[in-house]
Amino acid sequence: MLEALERSALAAGRAIMEIYNTGPAVTYKADTSPVTDADYRAERIILDDLATAFPDIPVIAEEAVAAGHAPHIAGKPFFLVDPLDGTKEFVERNSHFTVNIALIENGAPVAGVVHAPALGVIYATSGGVAFKATVEDNRICGSWQPIGCRKCGDRPLALTSRWHNSAETLVYLAEHRITDHEAVGSSLKFCLLAEGYADIYPRFSRTMEWDTAAGDAILRAAGGETLAIDGGPLAYGKRNQPNDSDFANPWFISRGTA
Repeated sequence: MLEALERSALAAGRAIMEIYNTGPAVTYKADTSPVTDADYRAERIILDDLATAFPDIPVIAEEAVAAGHAPHIAGKPFFLVDPLDGTKEFVERNSHFTVNIALIENGAPVAGVVHAPALGVIYATSGGVAFKATVEDNRICGSWQPIGCRKCGDRPLALTSRWHNSAETLVYLAEHRITDHEAVGSSLKFCLLAEGYADIYPRFSRTMEWDTAAGDAILRAAGGETLAIDGGPLAYGKRNQPNDSDFANPWFISRGTA
């Protein structure tokens, strides 16, 4: 399975970079978040690839859901897809945008790929091991290298959202005496925790499941965890929520090895 996800993520990344280099067409959703032709093109590539390789596994994809298309997933494994996570970064020509594909089983992310095409890196997990590789000319170069979370020291480094930081996040950092923090876009935050670059990512603003699933899968495989504010693992496949829309996440804290 992982090889098919990698190929699809690389193909989507190639399409995204073609539009990145020529300039995207930007429109805005009802929530004022931007969406581009790169989002739609990458999602079409991924959906076609997944339908061919895994015709029996339903897919929840960001732009399809926005258009009102969400298949039945109760009791089934399913994919979560964000074809271009960090669209604001993409529009602003920052390199912190990613392609995210994750497999969910029993509410948990068990396999996933995060590809950062502008940075030339790809992260992946399957079978409980996390890996990273370099990408050149839309191909994986060399061998996959295993990655793992680092043990948190006396001066933890926190990662925060570049565009969606919040007062609650700053309060959390102050209460836990975390003075070192860095703003990073997209699902890269999970991957940087997974490879031992940073220690904690508190997220006290809104995210959707497709934003987090692939990165969360990689982080968990690398020895980390993502906990909702009630203390339980962040769950996936949330529908009919009384206080929020389908697939919306609660606030959470991701962290490497304690």
